[in-house]
Amino acid sequence: MHSNEEVRSLKLFQNFPNPFNPSTTIRFDIKTSGNVSLKVFDILGREVAVLVDENLRAGSYEQVFDAKDLPSGVYVYSLNVDGKEIGVRRMTLVK
Repeated sequence: MHSNEEVRSLKLFQNFPNPFNPSTTIRFDIKTSGNVSLKVFDILGREVAVLVDENLRAGSYEQVFDAKDLPSGVYVYSLNVDGKEIGVRRMTLVK
């Protein structure tokens, strides 16, 4: 999940592939160590998965989201570092 390359910014990338079935990869960069959370929500705002909830060092990360037990639809994922929202993106699960 971790890469040691130097990162100069906070960034949440679009998942790939998108649309996906049943899994997709979400990539993000953090420039300083901190408490990181990466969560997935359904279109109604209900939390459906917590992919990351831990202290991480600065670097580039990839997290796989497996949605095999979820219905087709649009989902939103959100990255927070030390309680501050870094980014929100949409992804589409097609079964």
